[in-house]
Amino acid sequence: MQAPSVGGVMLPRGNGESIRLSRGASLTDFAEKIGANPASLVAVMMNLGEMVTATQSVSDETLQLLGGEMNYTVQIVSPEEEDRELLESFDIEFGENEGGEEMLVARPPVVTVMGHVDHGKTRLLDAIRKTNVVAGEAGGITQHIGAYQVATEVNDEERKITFIDTPGHEAFTAMRARGAKSTDIAILVVAANDGVMPQTIEALNHAKAADVPIVVAVNKIDVEGADPTKVRGQLTEFGLVAEEYGGDTMFVDISAKQGLNIDKLLEAVVLTADAALDLRANAEQDAQGIAIEAHLDRGRGAVATVLVQRGTLRVGDTMVAGDAYGRVRAMLDDKGQNVEEAGPSTPVLVLGLTNVPGAGDNFLVVDEDRTARQIAEKRAARERNAAFAKRTRRVSLEDLDKVLKAGLVQDLNIIIKGDASGSVEALESSLLQLDVGEEVEIRVLHRGVGAVTESDINLATGSDAIVIGFNVRAEGRATQMAEREGVDVRYYSVIYQAIEEIEAALKGMLKPEYEEVELGTAEIREIFRSSKLGNIAGVLIRSGEVKRNTKARLIRDGKVIAEELNIVGLRRFKDDVTEIREGFEGGINLGNFNDIKIDDVIATYEMREKPRG
Repeated sequence: MQAPSVGGVMLPRGNGESIRLSRGASLTDFAEKIGANPASLVAVMMNLGEMVTATQSVSDETLQLLGGEMNYTVQIVSPEEEDRELLESFDIEFGENEGGEEMLVARPPVVTVMGHVDHGKTRLLDAIRKTNVVAGEAGGITQHIGAYQVATEVNDEERKITFIDTPGHEAFTAMRARGAKSTDIAILVVAANDGVMPQTIEALNHAKAADVPIVVAVNKIDVEGADPTKVRGQLTEFGLVAEEYGGDTMFVDISAKQGLNIDKLLEAVVLTADAALDLRANAEQDAQGIAIEAHLDRGRGAVATVLVQRGTLRVGDTMVAGDAYGRVRAMLDDKGQNVEEAGPSTPVLVLGLTNVPGAGDNFLVVDEDRTARQIAEKRAARERNAAFAKRTRRVSLEDLDKVLKAGLVQDLNIIIKGDASGSVEALESSLLQLDVGEEVEIRVLHRGVGAVTESDINLATGSDAIVIGFNVRAEGRATQMAEREGVDVRYYSVIYQAIEEIEAALKGMLKPEYEEVELGTAEIREIFRSSKLGNIAGVLIRSGEVKRNTKARLIRDGKVIAEELNIVGLRRFKDDVTEIREGFEGGINLGNFNDIKIDDVIATYEMREKPRG
């Protein structure tokens, strides 16, 4: 049965049968599936009021619209299906232990710590690994994820446990859910003085959705008003019944601050794993697993923390992680020691990848470099096509309310760049979950790790996007390019500030605020040690002017290392001065902050009141 002709060409009309297309497919891809001429499909789209070229990546909605017109049911293949089909084309099975039962050996449990903000998740992890990560966190929350392994003694036998260190607040739902996919057991931290809070329930629901056993750590038993019995009663309502009440959930009363009963908590994790799970994997096969975190390191290139789930990863193996690939040049364990191999449930830092994989990307070892490159390139092309299909117009947060009211835009396009892939993915997920009604839709066109580049500004220019820099700044000529093209670039160091500001813009609620005005940048050329003043930075002023008593941030390799610093002292030769201009040299004292290195950049700024348009 034929459809009416378009331009004299008869088009094959379907009978409602299904055709499968990948995200970001073109009209040429559609035409191949139904045996039609791509040019005739371009004509059909013109009749439908859409100008589309034959090779252009188009959105899922456009493909569905064309399918309906041609009487075909279009099925958009999910990213997971696409990946499985891609690997099957290379005769690779992902996610399965190879060989029979006799090949399986016991592996350590993988644990994620969840709970309400301020209930002590970070302090608990800190108590377990005996290092302090609380002090260096912007906004008092964990911004990056990693993984580490600890050993504990249970029934006179040493047992290992692997911890995935994921951020814990509700804004990181995607990260935590993704962490749970690689997780065997969840530790739910509840403060004995606060009891069950909204995010406690949310974390509990995540663990249940992932179908993982839960061990409850009742924290802060040493503070006034602590009532561990009340916590047990509250959690009974949510299906977690303590063993002492006849249930099967282990509750352990702890104090992360005092280090009380940490060993009992670790023992509870091991016992729960033994009772509820069959934790075995084949250690002999080619390694497979998940990338927990990844970032760019100036000296070592792309580095990724990976969790081996089955098989053994060895130095020299060829691996592919997401759209990154490479030969494993070196591996470091969680203590920074070089290791030659990593077995199931072992987290390691891998060096040697071509670029930065995404947090949560699967990794696998393949036999040949060529195979790894082909898989990575096909994955990258697939993601690029999907991103192209999402492109539309340009706007800034200030005038978003006006253009929405004028009906000029239905999408807010965003490009996210950050210092680590876990943070980027968490921010993306949080923004996509904002409930802003039906008038507008948020679209993340691109996300990546590293400084904001000219390429990002080009993409924003062509697609009317807002660029968000999370703990990173623009590099090279990207800043001037953004100003020239009128691209709105926003910088944040705390994730909730970004979410709140964009939500406020979408709801037309942006109020007058202070804006940050950059005064000048100084490059550290030399470091002088002073017993009285600490480290003094010998600098060359690269742009603008640096003034005493202004705010500053320290930038290293394009990443923000420290915020909210103060220019306490400023000297030219032996004289104290109030300012130093571009092109001159001088000395800068940042007060109590001494973590400075040669080639670091000190960027100074002040806050000026700015009414929103």
